[in-house]
Amino acid sequence: MIEDGATDKGSVTTVRRIGETIRRPVGQWTPAVHALLTHLETVGFTRAPRLHGIDGTDEVLSLLHGEPAFSPWPPALRSTDGISELGHWLREYHEAVRDFRPPVDARWQGQEDEWRPGMVIRHGDLGPWNSIWDGDRLVGFIDWDFAAPGHALDDLAQLAWYAAPLRPADQQRRAAIVGEHTLRSRLNALCTAYGAPPAAVLDALDAVQSREAERIERLGGIGQEPWASFLARGDAAEMTAERAWLRSNRAVLLLDGSDGSDSSGGSGGSDGSDG
Repeated sequence: MIEDGATDKGSVTTVRRIGETIRRPVGQWTPAVHALLTHLETVGFTRAPRLHGIDGTDEVLSLLHGEPAFSPWPPALRSTDGISELGHWLREYHEAVRDFRPPVDARWQGQEDEWRPGMVIRHGDLGPWNSIWDGDRLVGFIDWDFAAPGHALDDLAQLAWYAAPLRPADQQRRAAIVGEHTLRSRLNALCTAYGAPPAAVLDALDAVQSREAERIERLGGIGQEPWASFLARGDAAEMTAERAWLRSNRAVLLLDGSDGSDSSGGSGGSDGSDG
């Protein structure tokens, strides 16, 4: 956990802890995100930061006590119970946000689609690096700056991408989560906890990867941050390669998945990925 008075620099934002609060720079998207966080508090969803207001050029959010799942992943996340907990969290979040109606003037960072009925506000950055754990308990998710209108299944697809992880062999080795059975088990556990078929999640992930690579190339190509930085570090090419891996391994990932016979077990180790 970040120490009181210390700062922590991520790939996009630098935050500072003051007491039981986290200070983050505001952006054009901040009022929309604040409306979302206020809604979550109103409906009793407790596993997200609480809004405490604005202090100068910073927003003030409650501190979620625990540790983010950087390398090494906490033992809980390396287990089937841990990835199932992620699926339960996402289901609860989508239920909590289902009735949220964004302000008419809402501006979301990197927004691609206008909100319309049937959509939710996606978290938009659902990787282990934004999950906070207290022992074997998932406290919640932080870093809501990429929240934006979208489809619920795309959130689940992104979570499967990074937390299964549905990624090529080098990324699997960094996570110490290897083997076809283990990947299938973790995918099935996540999908069972959320309540969605794995095949639909893989379809959604294929589309998510395509859109994200295109967005990085388009916005990064005109110098818009943070996509320019993403483009410079090779994210678009990496996503294209990971989409090719997903397509070539689709049948293996779905083997026995239709009847749930491969949904048990699953363990791994640390993950070097932070998005």
